Amino acid sequence: MTNYKFSPNKIEKYLDKSCKDFTKEDIKKFIFENGIKMLNFRYVAEDGKLKTLNFIITGEQHLDSILSTGERVDGSSLFSYIGAGSSDLYVIPRFKTAFINPFAEIPTLDILCSFFDAEGNPLESAPEFILKKACREFTEKTGMIFKAMGELEYYIKSKRPELYPDIDQKGYHSSKPFTKWEDLRTEAMMLIAECGGKIKYGHSEVGSFITNEDGYEQHEIEFLPVEAEDAVDQLIIGKWIVRMLANREEALVSWAPKITVGKAGSGLHIHMLAEKDGKNICVENGKLSDTAKRMIAGIMDLSGALTAFGNTIPTSYLRLVPHQEAPTYVCWGDRNRSVLVRVPLGWLGGKDMVKTANPNEPADNRDFSSKQTFEFRVPDGSADIYLLMAGLVTACRHGLEMDNSLEVANNLYADTDIFAAEYKEKLEALEQLPTCCWDSADILDKKREVFEKNDIFPAGTIDAVIENLKKHNDQGLNDRILGKVDEIMAVVEQHMHCM
Repeated sequence: MTNYKFSPNKIEKYLDKSCKDFTKEDIKKFIFENGIKMLNFRYVAEDGKLKTLNFIITGEQHLDSILSTGERVDGSSLFSYIGAGSSDLYVIPRFKTAFINPFAEIPTLDILCSFFDAEGNPLESAPEFILKKACREFTEKTGMIFKAMGELEYYIKSKRPELYPDIDQKGYHSSKPFTKWEDLRTEAMMLIAECGGKIKYGHSEVGSFITNEDGYEQHEIEFLPVEAEDAVDQLIIGKWIVRMLANREEALVSWAPKITVGKAGSGLHIHMLAEKDGKNICVENGKLSDTAKRMIAGIMDLSGALTAFGNTIPTSYLRLVPHQEAPTYVCWGDRNRSVLVRVPLGWLGGKDMVKTANPNEPADNRDFSSKQTFEFRVPDGSADIYLLMAGLVTACRHGLEMDNSLEVANNLYADTDIFAAEYKEKLEALEQLPTCCWDSADILDKKREVFEKNDIFPAGTIDAVIENLKKHNDQGLNDRILGKVDEIMAVVEQHMHCM
């Protein structure tokens, strides 16, 4: 039996059980035995940000009623495609997501919620339910569980950048005093873990620069692979926690894909794997499996359409340019940061590296290949994370169903830097990603049948995504503002606070 006494999740630790097993009675027990005075329902609306509904707990019967029935909200104020004439929705708490609010002065418990319609059915168009449907379909059709994790990259305006300045665009894994915001990042990591997030690590990223009197640092918090629905929940809570800490310090933090000209942008890279009977099936005989290659082929086939969920603002396409570790062409490869899907190092070599570094250690011949993932490098902080993840799950299932998926994977494999001179002929034959929101919308429209198959994505949701992308009216924008710094920065400022 697992012991949760050492879990950073405070509720898991107190109840000594996995959050996946939390019940209503568990939540009530924790609230009354720990002096919790308030309860917050939290949910994500169309703008991708956490919303809040506050409750004062007045007694056991009152709390039981809230947890048993949820509450009513105005859906038309949360989603543009819900009409005011019949807009009431229910928000119902998901007990496994409960966490202690680390910022509330009054002892407060927060719980993420799902949306239900007037008949008591899950709201078909709610992003959270679209992801649930995609995961359910993937498992039913394949017998596998889809797992994922994200990399949260962000910029933060630094304090006194002239004091121990970091080297321009050389901030990767910098330490204090050359990075000024390491403490905020580590505090965020601890709070995210206490709220249920599974943290892998954090570090400063490449982006560092000084402009006028302002300094900017780029940081990253990376998670561990968990089931896709949980992966999105922890990304949503992670973004909220980083923003709250930055707000406390009166510091600007931005998830925007691009915040200035000629410097590294911020992505939202998603790592994926599939498990069957607890085993990572993306690895076979010490190599990337055919199953993984078929899943990658599905992403290749739908990559342009996936930008509609993962790259939703004009500055997304200022980041997706050659030679800045951001993909522009539809291809994949090993350890190659210029491709659309990268297969990172995965402990497949079979060497006992720890013993080599530490001769006194006993031999350790365990198989660590279960850590192997493949990484979709296209999305950024403007992503609707629920729809993006649902799109990736759908794309991977699509690849497993394609008759020619292995052929597609083999044809689109890049075994070298795609911008190397010897790759020129093959590069010219590769499909390019969209260069603006308008084109992204058009490609989604052409591929919508795959996403709408089996009622995973409602047609109305696809229509709404297309409409919102086209509202930017940005076709040809990159060419129009090329080299015009003032015009580029005006667009950047407009989208500094995305999602």
